[in-house]
Amino acid sequence: MSNTRPAHFTTQNGPKAPLPFSAAEYDRRLSALRAIMAARDIPAVLLTSMHNIAYYSGFLYCSFGRPYGCVVTQTACTTVSANIDAGQPWRRCHGANITYTDWQRDNFWRAVATLTTDNRLGIEADHLTLSARDTLRDMLNAPELIDIAPDTMVSRMIKSREEIALIREGARIADIGGAAIRDAIRPGTREIDVAMAGRDAMELEIARAHPKSELRDTWVWFQSGLNTDGAHNPVTTRALQPGDLLSLNCFPMISGYYTALERSLTLGEPDAATLKIWQANVATHELGLSLIKPGMTCTQICDELNRFLADQNLLQYRSFGYGHSFGILSHYYGREAGLELREDIDTVLAPGMVVSMEPMLWIPEGTPGAGGYREHDILVVGADGAENITGFPYGPAKNIVDP
Repeated sequence: MSNTRPAHFTTQNGPKAPLPFSAAEYDRRLSALRAIMAARDIPAVLLTSMHNIAYYSGFLYCSFGRPYGCVVTQTACTTVSANIDAGQPWRRCHGANITYTDWQRDNFWRAVATLTTDNRLGIEADHLTLSARDTLRDMLNAPELIDIAPDTMVSRMIKSREEIALIREGARIADIGGAAIRDAIRPGTREIDVAMAGRDAMELEIARAHPKSELRDTWVWFQSGLNTDGAHNPVTTRALQPGDLLSLNCFPMISGYYTALERSLTLGEPDAATLKIWQANVATHELGLSLIKPGMTCTQICDELNRFLADQNLLQYRSFGYGHSFGILSHYYGREAGLELREDIDTVLAPGMVVSMEPMLWIPEGTPGAGGYREHDILVVGADGAENITGFPYGPAKNIVDP
């Protein structure tokens, strides 16, 4: 690296670090992508999303307003990262890396331009902004852009053995967080205090069991009372009170793969209306678990669960879809939209898919049984059925906490 302030450069600062998966696993993923590229006559692909860059290269970037990329051709896989990250992207990627500098605007695109000179380029249309698309056209001589995002999503839906092993670990660690949360629940304790107990337990276990992984972004949403109404409501400083409906939500993150555990609880005996809604949601959950099997479509599962809730006169209180795919996923990236348990998704479940079952009922404030009720398990679809890899108990028999 010279003093001429280059637009981009390459460096290998230190040895390669252990990645979440083997080199053979990343080569498998890249081979599948290259087969798609060959079939669609796409010489090069520019990946820009966190999930696809991590999936194909192992590098999970932290943007802070800067663009990141990964250019895949038939012979190379090269991450493009900002100089603020120094050698970490090189150490944490499978393949090559090129670093761009901040000395001149659009140096990211100058770096990308050195990696692809063809007139056809694969891009992620669901991630590339209009502004970035316009700059791409200006800087790369207006190549024809082909959306590769749907194909990569379908490719990610079927998990490898290595992926499933990591997801199993996440489910195991989520159970540990759940136990720590349940142990911390008592009157007068704040939501944030309970959440920290669960987060600390999970991070300590990730550090113990996966000491060579990057430790980041494990979190807990622990909600009480009115705050249970939304599945993604942030933690507050509200103090727990006897009789509260509670919602436990654990999200351990291992090398970019988040898993989840969600449970309803009460602090002390629930009133009759709360117990009735809770039991109905548990029954919905158990029916949903029985429906996760190869050959079922997402639509069919939704139809069965909708009929069940309609029979209970509760369908109008259903809050969101009944589940989704797990893999390279977080609350700010990922999401295999073609494998969500919703009425408008007709994907057929197949061996190797990993999905959640997570029904939620939301009863508005001022109505008997008011609050949000959620149960969430993770299932691995096999040849003959599905394996539930979540072990934390659910329902009133296990999750009424003595005040």
